[in-house]
Amino acid sequence: MLLNLVFFSAGLLLLCYGASWLVKGASTLAGDLGIRPMVIGLTVVAFGTSAPELFVSIISSIQGKSMIAVGNAVGSNICNIGLVLGLTALCNPVITNKTVVKYDIPIMIGISFFLLLISLDSQISRLDGFILFSGIIIYTFFNYYFSADKSKKTDKNQKPPVCNAGKKKFITTKYGQFILIILGISGIIAGADILIDAAVKIMQAFDVNEKFIGLTVIAFGTSLPELATSMVSALKKEMDISIGNLIGSNVFNILSVLGAASLTRPISINGGFIESGLIYDYLAMIFVSIFLWCMLVKKPVVSRINGAILLTAYTGYIIYLNLA
Repeated sequence: MLLNLVFFSAGLLLLCYGASWLVKGASTLAGDLGIRPMVIGLTVVAFGTSAPELFVSIISSIQGKSMIAVGNAVGSNICNIGLVLGLTALCNPVITNKTVVKYDIPIMIGISFFLLLISLDSQISRLDGFILFSGIIIYTFFNYYFSADKSKKTDKNQKPPVCNAGKKKFITTKYGQFILIILGISGIIAGADILIDAAVKIMQAFDVNEKFIGLTVIAFGTSLPELATSMVSALKKEMDISIGNLIGSNVFNILSVLGAASLTRPISINGGFIESGLIYDYLAMIFVSIFLWCMLVKKPVVSRINGAILLTAYTGYIIYLNLA
């Protein structure tokens, strides 16, 4: 048990350093390329921090542990909004822009409903996986195209909005920036892997079922990169990367993670989608997504009060899982 706690701490430390490197490299690259930091957050950073979910779900799918594969993605999405965004907002109010509220959050809600529909037959087939994975390609292209179109409309004498990190010039060459991004992603993946392995071993000692482990321990463990990255981004005033990372990660978790996992091996939901109670976890994921949109629709700011509400909602969900 003591050794697992040591590995848990080491993984957490590696996650924090990896998140810091990723934010520095990505935000500086955004400034040099004239790309909006929000787009970097929604794509590069989101993919990097979703890599642990991707790795865990694919391995779980191969091993036939379907509840861990699905629970990991769904639980991570709930954790990203309820816990990660809640804590980040408590640390520093998170300011976003109307584009996220108008496009990205509705997209996240829409694909969550789509996941619900394709899971009603208690499986996610390879065809479903192909549709989901195709969606992430379209989503990434959409964000890149929108950013390029936005840059063209920007007055030549007016610099496009860049992040503070880009102005500070942590690294002056694009080669160095890419290296820092790769190191950050590698640190996040390695840290999450070490931490998850230690956490699962600790939980297995208490004889906890597969669904609970997927929705809580593994979901929290794979959401730690998002937590570390968003907290670092908020402290550095990189708000676009902070919230863009979370929304982008949730989209990646459904489209890329579950898409790739079901393409590798069709995912069967043991005990039935409704009978197992997994439908309620899906509904919780949809609820927090809609709740976030309602918070931002009038004013694109997640205040400290909103952060406290999100944390309370997440706490209530964890209590429900313990009582279910």
